[in-house]
Formats: sequence, structure tokens, C-alpha cells
Amino acid sequence: MYLAKTQSNITAALLISVATAFIAATMLIAKALGGDSFGPPLHALQISHGRFLFAFIAISAAAAALRPDIGRPHWGLHLARTSCGWAGVTLMFASVAYIPLADATAITFLNPVFAMILAIPLLGEKVGRIRWSAAALAFAGALILLRPTPASFDPAALLAFAAAAIMGLELIFIKKLAGRENPFQILLFNNGLGLCIASVAVIPFWQPPTAAQWGLLVAIGVCMAIAQSFFVNAMARAEASFVAPFSYATLIFAALYDVLFYNVIPDSVTYLGAATIIAGAVMLVLREAQLKRAIAAPPAVQ
Repeated sequence: MYLAKTQSNITAALLISVATAFIAATMLIAKALGGDSFGPPLHALQISHGRFLFAFIAISAAAAALRPDIGRPHWGLHLARTSCGWAGVTLMFASVAYIPLADATAITFLNPVFAMILAIPLLGEKVGRIRWSAAALAFAGALILLRPTPASFDPAALLAFAAAAIMGLELIFIKKLAGRENPFQILLFNNGLGLCIASVAVIPFWQPPTAAQWGLLVAIGVCMAIAQSFFVNAMARAEASFVAPFSYATLIFAALYDVLFYNVIPDSVTYLGAATIIAGAVMLVLREAQLKRAIAAPPAVQ
């Protein structure tokens, strides 16, 4: 067991906002590593290996200093969650090498929608009209961002779409882990198992990075470790329904980084598609919170 943090919506909002800046930074770094600005482009599997390697080192160092309580882990859930997380992150890193950061980020926001759909067969949940409407709205936004015309369609956008689907499945396993284990323990095992999977997958594609690429690989791992730590602490200080909408600030930072580092200015299609996805996702989050409160409410006294 672990002690809950003091509840504070303001602190949670600040923490999740910082986390989104670092999450967007990992996508920016992945884009740089997937290009040829710092040496021969690295394969997405090698980028994801660096992310898990250096995130695990950073979190292990924190564990050595903080000495948190480590209980008996549920290995099956950890392995399933981490496998999905590794696959989703790898696909996301692959997508940003070819499409704007803002587009890739917005498409990956479909993951709670996929989680809702997958919860029907996997968790036995029932989905009503409001949640289906939210899902349809978010998918409409994704369709806008995919730009499905012969002149503008980029197949790389499907990589981000696949990443969102797999991350949606990851959310199912995170739901199963929630409350079972210390959040720090979940981070430690997630990154440790992820490193094991990534180390095997990268073997056929590994190439010696340049000195600059090594620095960026360290940076992507450290940024992800920091983002995860801030995210977990935010979730511990406020309701998920309050925290979740702030996570969409990732899109703001992704668009900002694209402008600053690649001089890519989001077009009207990006704004429309992103706004549509976020509207559907927020609608879904609010509905989930409403259903949770209804279930938790005590029965009326007759």
C-alpha cells in the first residue's frame, strides 16, 4: 500500500501541464533522431530503445535515492501493459519522422476512445449513446487529420492512428493495475520490462549513433521519465476527470515546437481535426466521470 498525496486541483493542473511539455519534447527529439540532421536517421525501434534505456536508468536512480516500498507485482498485467506501451510509443516515434508533431499528437489523443471500445469485450462495460457520440466525434476529427484525398493523404498518419489504438489497449491494462500497486513501482516495472522488450526488438536495426544522437537518446529517456513522474503525481492529487483535459496541452507544446524547430505552422485542417478530436475526448472523459459518480453515490433513503 502507499499513502495518498494531498488533494489539490491547482497543483495537479500545474504538474500535468509540465508533464505535457516533456511528453511533447520526447516527440520532438524522436523527430530529430528520425531525420538526418544529427547523423544517419535512426530506426524507430532504436529510438524507442533509447527512450526505455535512459528512462529506466533515471527512474532506477530515483528509486535508489527514495527507496520506495516495492510489493509483489502482477507480472501478467505489467507485461501486457508494457508490451502495448512499447509498441504504441514506437509507432508514435515512427509517425513523427514523416508528419507534423501537432497532427501526430492529435491523432494519438484517440487512445481513450479506443479504450472505451475495447472495454466492451475486455471489461464487460456497457456503452450508451453519449459515449458512442463522443467516440464518433473523435473519429471524425481523426478522419479530418488523415486528409483522405489522393493529393494530401500521408500513409504515415496511419502509424499515429495505430499508436492510438494500441495505447487504448494499454489503458485497459492500466485500469486493471490501478490501485493494486504503488505508482512508483508501476513506473519502475514498466520501464524495466520495456527495456527488455526494446533491447531484443532493436537488435536487427541497431546502428552506432553519433555523439549528438547519443545525447538526444539520453534526453528522450530523461524527458519521458520526468513526464511520467509528473503525470503520476498529478493523478494522485486530483480526480482523473479533472486532470485528463489538461493533458491535451501536449498538442499546444507539439505545435509550438514544430514552429520553433521546424518552421511548420499548423494549417486550418490541423486546427479543425485537433479541435474535433479533443472535443470528443473531453466529452468522453466527462461522461466517464459522471458515470463513476453515479455508481459511487449512496442509495437514497426511502
